[in-house]
Amino acid sequence: MKLDLLAISAHPDDVELGCAGTILATLQSGKTVGILDLTKGELGTRGTPEIRKQEADAAAAILGVSVRDNAGIPDGFFQNTREHQMAIVPFIRKYQPEIVLANAIDDRHPDHGRGAKLIYDACFLAGLRQIATFDENGEPQSAWRPKYIYHFIQDRYIKPDFVVDITPHWPKKEEAIRAFRSQFFDPTSPEPNSYISSPEFLEFIEARAKEYGHAIGVKYGEGFTSQRFLGIKDLWTLS
Repeated sequence: MKLDLLAISAHPDDVELGCAGTILATLQSGKTVGILDLTKGELGTRGTPEIRKQEADAAAAILGVSVRDNAGIPDGFFQNTREHQMAIVPFIRKYQPEIVLANAIDDRHPDHGRGAKLIYDACFLAGLRQIATFDENGEPQSAWRPKYIYHFIQDRYIKPDFVVDITPHWPKKEEAIRAFRSQFFDPTSPEPNSYISSPEFLEFIEARAKEYGHAIGVKYGEGFTSQRFLGIKDLWTLS
């Protein structure tokens, strides 16, 4: 299954928080989208890997993506090593995305920044034909390198290189976030409090979206950075 866009993130719920609106806008334009979670989020303060898998599947159904996979890399302990790069390369070759969305290049959670570098390097390696990988049926995979890699912005403020208008998609983005019921505010939950489980955290997510939206003259936006210069054909393509 070839995808137009593959969103890759360290933990289940990173994508929903960081770029779900952009995913929804991409799907609305007729493009195909998938999600790859690197870990099962097994070190999270709340929930279990099994619960988070159920929540991730529910969020994927809300968004309407074509596929959601998990690379099975250990939460908290992954590094930008050959072993973990090679855990990602087969997925990139399998789905052959034109665009990859990845974790923030720097963030409060160290997995996010490490994930950004790991994903970026894996995308490069996926394009090297001398690296052999095989699909689920044991068939050799062809080399594939995404044309563009963009990093969504997470907890820490980063000045974006561009902002996507997600105003029409905010309600569904919020619904997808709330699919992760074990992670976010639930006054009936017996689980311990965490950094992201307070009602203020979800208020912050909305405030950030409003801040980026305000910067481009709309209600809600999602910001992204690029490690390469972005080119345009003419000034009229800017909004």
